[in-house]
Amino acid sequence: MPLLDLEKMTAGLSKTWSGFLRDWDRSLRAGNYPETTRYNYLLAAAQLARFLREYSPDPDADAAAGDPVEVLRAHVEAFQAWMIETRSASTALNKHKGLQQFFKWLMLDEGEIDRSPMEGVRQPKLPQKLIPVIRDEETSKLLGTCKGGEFAQLRDEAIIRLYCNMGARPTSCAASGSNVRPVGLRSAQVWLRSHSSSYTGAACPPEQRFFGTGTCFGGPGGGGAAPA
Repeated sequence: MPLLDLEKMTAGLSKTWSGFLRDWDRSLRAGNYPETTRYNYLLAAAQLARFLREYSPDPDADAAAGDPVEVLRAHVEAFQAWMIETRSASTALNKHKGLQQFFKWLMLDEGEIDRSPMEGVRQPKLPQKLIPVIRDEETSKLLGTCKGGEFAQLRDEAIIRLYCNMGARPTSCAASGSNVRPVGLRSAQVWLRSHSSSYTGAACPPEQRFFGTGTCFGGPGGGGAAPA
C-alpha cells in the first residue's frame, strides 16, 4: 500500500485547496521528490486547511479555509501554536518546514500570491531532551541475560561491556560491527572507524578508545597493533 493517498488526505477540503495540492504533488513528482518527502509536505498543507475549517479560533478564517491564497501569517501562527499544544514542538517544526515549501511554490512557481504568509513566522524552539545514563543496576540486568559459556553469550557480554566502558560516539558504535580494528588487551584499547560522515560523506578517521580491565575476557595475553 502506498504511503501517500492524496484522495484520502484531501477528503473534506475545498475544491480549491484540493486542486492546489494535486498540482503541487504533480510538481513534486516531476522534481523526483521521494514519496516520504511529498507525504510530509502535502500533509502539512492539508492539516492547515483542515485546521482553518474546523479548529481555527479566528472568525475570519473561512476565506482561508476555502482558498490557500487567503491564508495570512496569523492563520499559520495559530495553526503552529495548535500543533505545539496538541502534538509537540518537533511536529510543529515539521509542519512549519512543509508549509514553507508549499507557500514558496504557490508564490514563485504558480504566481498566486505576492508574499508568503510564512514570512515572520518563527520556527518552534525544541526543548532540549537529556538522555538518561543507564544505571549500574540496569547494566547488571542487561549483562544477566548473557549468562552462559556459549559463543553468542560471551560475544554479547563482551560487546555490552565494551560499549559501556569506552564511551564511543553513536556513529562509531553503529558502524563498529564490521569496523572494529585489532583489540589491544595489554593496553586496554580498541580502534573504531565509522563508515563516513553523515554531513560531508567523507571517511572518518579511526578513533582510539580505552576500556576497563573488567572487559578483558582474554586476560593479559595478545595485543592489537594500531592502524597505520
